[in-house]
Amino acid sequence: MGDPTHFSVKGGANPHTRTRWGTRRRVDRATAIRQWRDLKALLAELGLRVLVVPPGSAQPGLVYPANAGFLTDVDAHKPIAEKTFYLSNLLPTRAGERCHYERALREAGFRTGEIDRQYRFEGEADFFPAGDFYLFTHGGIERQRFVPAMSLPPWRRVYGFRTDGRLLDVLAPLVAPRRTLRLELVREAHYHGDTALCAFGPRREHLLVYRAALAPAAFATLREHLGEALVELGEDDARRYAANSFTLCEDGHPCLVMPAGVSDRLLAQVRERGVTPVCVDVSEFLKKGGGSVKCMIGDLGPVAGEDLRGATGA
Repeated sequence: MGDPTHFSVKGGANPHTRTRWGTRRRVDRATAIRQWRDLKALLAELGLRVLVVPPGSAQPGLVYPANAGFLTDVDAHKPIAEKTFYLSNLLPTRAGERCHYERALREAGFRTGEIDRQYRFEGEADFFPAGDFYLFTHGGIERQRFVPAMSLPPWRRVYGFRTDGRLLDVLAPLVAPRRTLRLELVREAHYHGDTALCAFGPRREHLLVYRAALAPAAFATLREHLGEALVELGEDDARRYAANSFTLCEDGHPCLVMPAGVSDRLLAQVRERGVTPVCVDVSEFLKKGGGSVKCMIGDLGPVAGEDLRGATGA
């Protein structure tokens, strides 16, 4: 997790970060810090060790380390030295975060790798395991800007998406022989795959999915390959970023850490699949920064045979 001391809206790079007039939202820092601490404490209660990335005054987006990159063999009980964390190529307003993530990971004992820097890539937010597959989500990369509009106000903000679709051929070999499914995103408010999709369960065999955020062909791909594993989200749950949940299975008791306010119906659907939902309020991070529970957690998986250096209770 990333220390929230300097959390604010700097770039305003997704639709949640700006008002309808295009001005950047202002963060209630005290509320954000309290919510961050509540999430961290909950993870500790669930038996997880948390590595905290130190704050950087010029990098308020460090609170969303799901964008930092992705870890190979994330669910395998292997020594740290046998896994590689591939660092992201973040959008320009967040590019300065990379060195902070790399330093924290190396100090903890992880080795790091790079993805060709000519391609935009935002880590496990767009590349993550689901059952027997890896899901690769992408959309059009835009120069973020204001354009004229026939509306009030008479302009709109163009945001685009975060990961370049051409990266499939680069990423797929890194997780082979597991097959990678390519999925196109179509709603800017769900600009990362982990805002519209969430694999959960002991083997990540179930998948929350917000159909409207995906191109029709992408949903057809999911239905073909995952079929009965799909749990479709309603509009209200999707707006609350129910798909931006964090899955874990400790001591044989699978849990899904979800944003507070999701529907009773969805909670029941999760329980029906043998998974315990646990809710936590991180609304300040969604309403102002466009990220919820999963965005606030970079998944480093289990570690076998050694302790994670640098894990902290701060």
